[in-house]
Amino acid sequence: MGSLTNHQNQHDNKSTKQPHVAVIMVPFPAQGHLNQLMQLSCLITSYNIPVYYVGSAIHNRQAKVRVNGLSPHDIAKIHFHDLPTPSFASPPPNPDSLNKFPSQLQPAWDATLSLRQPFATYLRDMSSKANRVVVIHDPMMAVVVQDVASIPNAESYVFHCLSAFYKFSFDWESKGIPFPIELPKELPSIEGCITDEILSFAALQTEPLKYRAGDIYNTCRLIEAPYLDLLDREDETGNRKSWAIGPILPTKFSSANKSIKCLEWLDKQEAKSVIYVTFGTTTSLSDEQIEELAFGLEQSKQRFLWVLRDADKGNVFDGEVRRAKLPEGYEERVKGVGMVVRDWAPQPEILAHPSTGGFMSHCGWNSCIESITMGVPIAAWPMHSDQPRNTMLMADILKVGLVVREWKQREELVKASTIENVVKRLMASEEGNEIRKRAEELGATVRQATEEEGGVSRVELDSFIAHITRDNDLLARTSSLSSSSACCDTSSQTSVV
Repeated sequence: MGSLTNHQNQHDNKSTKQPHVAVIMVPFPAQGHLNQLMQLSCLITSYNIPVYYVGSAIHNRQAKVRVNGLSPHDIAKIHFHDLPTPSFASPPPNPDSLNKFPSQLQPAWDATLSLRQPFATYLRDMSSKANRVVVIHDPMMAVVVQDVASIPNAESYVFHCLSAFYKFSFDWESKGIPFPIELPKELPSIEGCITDEILSFAALQTEPLKYRAGDIYNTCRLIEAPYLDLLDREDETGNRKSWAIGPILPTKFSSANKSIKCLEWLDKQEAKSVIYVTFGTTTSLSDEQIEELAFGLEQSKQRFLWVLRDADKGNVFDGEVRRAKLPEGYEERVKGVGMVVRDWAPQPEILAHPSTGGFMSHCGWNSCIESITMGVPIAAWPMHSDQPRNTMLMADILKVGLVVREWKQREELVKASTIENVVKRLMASEEGNEIRKRAEELGATVRQATEEEGGVSRVELDSFIAHITRDNDLLARTSSLSSSSACCDTSSQTSVV
């Protein structure tokens, strides 16, 4: 969010002292969730509010090592607290599994169920040192934080790392009731998206989630207002507040990554000429699929930057990682046209680079919101979880992407010819140019929502801060700005969605 630097100056110079509020972040131990709560932590510290990032030593280390684009100065303000966590199995992913859900992470997730007691002890200690303790947690960590309900000066808020469209569609489908809104086509089936084990894990969170005081979304009302409104109406208590504060990305990236080879390679390419290819931290492709993808990219004759890594294990620091094979002589043949990266890559900086003109992605929400913010169109290839429905949002509703493979064909091998065709359509056709133009216009709209005074997401973030600090002056100002920006939102919503 561009407001990081502005907020820092604005709140560092503020003469009135904020009430003593401490914020505790409790992320779910998966990269996309760790990352978003790191970004949110930096935003909140910019208001001179202390933030405590809590998790296992392994996952706190992972969050710090994989910081994407955030300033070291901002990271240094975050207090990390390691909770004692039982050891857990850390098996490698199975690249040949037809179900791409990262089941290898389940032992790490199950280990979090033992964290309730140590977290409660930590929470009570913090509550004795601060006037008010605000716990912001992933919905999948509700079991861990549930004792917040017994602390008089503590309150909790859920931070949703998913799109509002996915949450709305999943919630309504779970209730077995007709959708209250018309969709452009049939929803992708939830079949094959998740496992019975993670469904059981999620079911454990249902009762503890009732203790939350409100909801925070990493999205923007300019792109997801209809679904956010429906989720607000779904609140059975009728008194939970919600805030859509996204995208929570910095727009000025840390200079620490400037010397990374892939960014240096991008510096040498023409504007909007490169398609960035990656499937996140939870997808492992089979050797056969990697070969088809390699040939498809080569045959497209388009420039590409391909991050080829295996999916994470529960402990990313544990042992050897599979090094996927490429066709014989491949990297030599594509030299100058394509680059294959085997290490961790700075995705936000890559998407923001002037040479990047397309993004082949699994459509995890991190990747979607980064793509939207940077104005880069997507070639969507969903693998599991929320990704098929995020694909629908990107390609069919916002119309800023193409689909590589429909969800109904998820167990089929995607041939090189299909990949070649989609890459050419996105990167070298009139159709692709029109999609890119829409993506750029949407990106500009969303960036304004976070960067400008009175921008709808900026106002909602200020409103959340005013709410948790009980800052009446800030609350009055955000209420005024909220009223004026609401007048603009209707027209923006019509044109964007």
